Amino acid sequence: MENRRLEGDLTYGKVWKVILAFVFPLLIGNLLQQTYQVVDSIIVGRFLGKEALAAVSASFFIYYFIISLVIGVGSGITVVISQFYGSRQYGKVQLAFSSFLIFTFISGILLSVVGIVFAESFFRLTKVPEDVVPEAVRYFRVYMCGTPFFVTFNSFLSVMRGMGDSKRPMMLILVTAVLNIVFDILFILYFKWDMEGVAFATVLAQGAGVFMSVFFIHRRRASFSLPLPLSLKWKDLKFDRSLFLRGLKIGLPTSVQQCSLSIGLLALLGIVNIFGTDTLTAYGAAGKIDTLITQFILSLSSAMAAFCGQNMGAGHMSRIRQGVRFAMLINVLFSVGIYIIICLFGRGIMKVFSLDEVVISIGYDYLLIVGAVFFLHGALNVMNGAMRGAGDTLFAMVTGIVLFWFIRIPLAGFLSRYMGYKGIWLAITISITVGFIATYIYYKSEIWKRKKIA
Repeated sequence: MENRRLEGDLTYGKVWKVILAFVFPLLIGNLLQQTYQVVDSIIVGRFLGKEALAAVSASFFIYYFIISLVIGVGSGITVVISQFYGSRQYGKVQLAFSSFLIFTFISGILLSVVGIVFAESFFRLTKVPEDVVPEAVRYFRVYMCGTPFFVTFNSFLSVMRGMGDSKRPMMLILVTAVLNIVFDILFILYFKWDMEGVAFATVLAQGAGVFMSVFFIHRRRASFSLPLPLSLKWKDLKFDRSLFLRGLKIGLPTSVQQCSLSIGLLALLGIVNIFGTDTLTAYGAAGKIDTLITQFILSLSSAMAAFCGQNMGAGHMSRIRQGVRFAMLINVLFSVGIYIIICLFGRGIMKVFSLDEVVISIGYDYLLIVGAVFFLHGALNVMNGAMRGAGDTLFAMVTGIVLFWFIRIPLAGFLSRYMGYKGIWLAITISITVGFIATYIYYKSEIWKRKKIA
């Protein structure tokens, strides 16, 4: 009975069909998930002013830093689950899942307290303009109240994707995104709440996502004739120290990388802040557009992690090679197409966030310069996704830290003295290019294939 093919099994079928069937719901889900920040930014920028928009932008980078540890550990547990699922070790899938869930919920509560208590200190440490700090603190403290919901909801999504299910996460995110928009409109346009209303809308939407995830997991379990994961019954929620440490061993390098990246983003934000509120606002708005575009790249990377993880567990190495080649092809086609759109319509897209001509001009420059290396960024993430699925996250950690702290940040500081804010954007493209070259060399060495877990 346990040898039959199950829902979410990525180890059978034509490679290109399996990847596309997995990646499109994943992409839609990731895009929808980004609407939390994007919708907040649009409504805030249009109805509360550019200082309020700058506050939301600054909050994003600090929030990313605070939750980066949980995100990194989660990626490691997802790899463990993916490989055990591919090798049909379903009891270990449940143990890894419950261990991860317990960790994320407790961590979410602790991080929420830290964020609320030290909110103002975070903003002053990153040199956020004084006219932005009060609104940023008010927004951030309410937003941090939802951290337990955020990390728990995302842990559910990550685990389901590790088991090859990208459709249910997409549906869950769709509902929460719609709820977020409805609450934003209700609290800001009708109740006339200020920054707190925007943050509270996201907290409520994330909370709804947690409760819906519980329902979906129960329903998915009931749809199988076999006693399969995932179970949320109290008797099945056990913390397995050994499996958690396996996931921690894989996820810790990602956590360190994410923490380093988030601190690097804060350092970069400090350089951006030197050029004033207009540049900060443009950086935040263009960064939202950049983030939406790179969701395709990140979706490919996540698809490769799940696909390669399951096939690594099943011992199907030829499928991994085929999958990476196909992912590279669609990455190039997408990146070239999207850059043409940026060149033609970039200014119009910036107007969605702000009608200030100075902000639009600065943001358009960002999109032109950074967008030129989208295809390299995509290729880098495809290879990292494949290696992460195998359990190799150490290389990505080392290169990520080196690229940010020894190339991007120093170059941004140096070039911005002579080129203004454009020097910051150029430093980003140079670091991505160097990262691609280093990752390609390591990927071709095939050392990462020795990291198999299951």
